[in-house]
Amino acid sequence: MSSTISPAPPTGRPDRFRPALPGTLTRTSGLGLGIAMLWFSLLVLIPLCAVVVTASEGGWSNFWRAISNEQTRAAIAITLQAAAAVTLVNVVVGTIIAWVLVRDRFPGKAALEVVIDIPFALPTIVAGLVLLSLYGNDESPLGINVANSGASVYLAFLFVTLPFVVRMVQPVLEELDPEVEEAAASLGASRFTTFRRVILPGLAPAIAAGAALSFARGVGEYGSLVLLSGNLPFTSEVASVRILGAVENDNPAAAASIATLLLLVSLLTIVALDLLQRRISDRG
Repeated sequence: MSSTISPAPPTGRPDRFRPALPGTLTRTSGLGLGIAMLWFSLLVLIPLCAVVVTASEGGWSNFWRAISNEQTRAAIAITLQAAAAVTLVNVVVGTIIAWVLVRDRFPGKAALEVVIDIPFALPTIVAGLVLLSLYGNDESPLGINVANSGASVYLAFLFVTLPFVVRMVQPVLEELDPEVEEAAASLGASRFTTFRRVILPGLAPAIAAGAALSFARGVGEYGSLVLLSGNLPFTSEVASVRILGAVENDNPAAAASIATLLLLVSLLTIVALDLLQRRISDRG
């Protein structure tokens, strides 16, 4: 006796409500992606491409002449050295601050949470005025005067970049399960081994992201140091000041050349930090 298989009854659900197959976009998702890419292009991609095009208008010789100028070369070196050094400090100190905020309870913790975010909210020129009043004259209440010196660049960068690593690491640290650390300790692992093999791999992406933001902010900083540093060539003049000087001297090609170089350095730094955090995570 033969039997036939009747087709499944229709579910009554239109095709547009069926879940998309892996690797495909629904109509709504495609529209959202299109709007996101258009907005990103208008705000980021097109302006960046315009800077690169402007830098290349005079050819390689003009580009090299702009970035190899002795004063410009010194400003770029000061900027990159200060940004790199400050980023290393922020990685260590920012991680420690995040650890204290998450794992410890102490009076004034809520106030400290607010203070850490002040560099985010404070206009950079106001930050420069605050730094100048505290560290930039002989009547400083702290007895410190670093105005018109190379140290002023490091101080300004430290002020504006402090929150990045803290705020990137803190939520990740809050999500880590303390029971995993207790299990490692019960198996005989030391605190250092537990941190290196259990905690650090989980924090590595957040630390790398915070370090990348810190470095990029330092490379492009202007307002917080313009009052304190004095913009002295070969001492405290940074790349952003050289870019502004080129614009004021009606030399947009030179300004775009310096900006393109900084953009390339920042991009390479972000890629290197991403590869480093992946390697740390894989080892963990």
